[in-house]
Amino acid sequence: MSAMLEFENQVVPAIHWEFVMRKNEQRLYNFIRKRVANFADVDDLVQSTWLEVLRNKHKFTGASRPETWMFGIAINLVKNHYKSLKVSYLHDDIDSEIAEIAAQTEQPEGVTEDKDTLSKALQRIAQLPTDYQNLLQLVVENDISYQEVAAQMAIPIGTVRSRLSRVRQSLKQELQWECIG
Repeated sequence: MSAMLEFENQVVPAIHWEFVMRKNEQRLYNFIRKRVANFADVDDLVQSTWLEVLRNKHKFTGASRPETWMFGIAINLVKNHYKSLKVSYLHDDIDSEIAEIAAQTEQPEGVTEDKDTLSKALQRIAQLPTDYQNLLQLVVENDISYQEVAAQMAIPIGTVRSRLSRVRQSLKQELQWECIG
């Protein structure tokens, strides 16, 4: 018989968090890895997830499976990770933009080429079907995972991946880019 805990007049089964963590270690790593490119950041986020689970295990109400609760913590940490990156990049970007502007004032042809490339890319994106434009908007502007895009657009995740692949390929060919995305 499993142990039970009382939480706000509800009986919640006692959870063996170490078992839950060991059982889901690889799944959690893969879950975060799909959302974060830097391996060091993935490792840090996995560790932070475990830490937050252990710190807040008393807050688990049993309204969902322990794994679901744990993955909810992980996704929140991933979102916070990206928010913190945007803040630090903002400061870094200001310095780099000043250096870039100074470099471009010496080489105006670089500015013209960049404007032309951006103009071509925007024109090409404007010619895409509406579904593709919506997909790009969700991925680029909202910075959400492919899974979240699939859920919002009510399409399979494979469709999200294939559409993005087609858009990348189209832009590579149209703009003769060596590498994109």
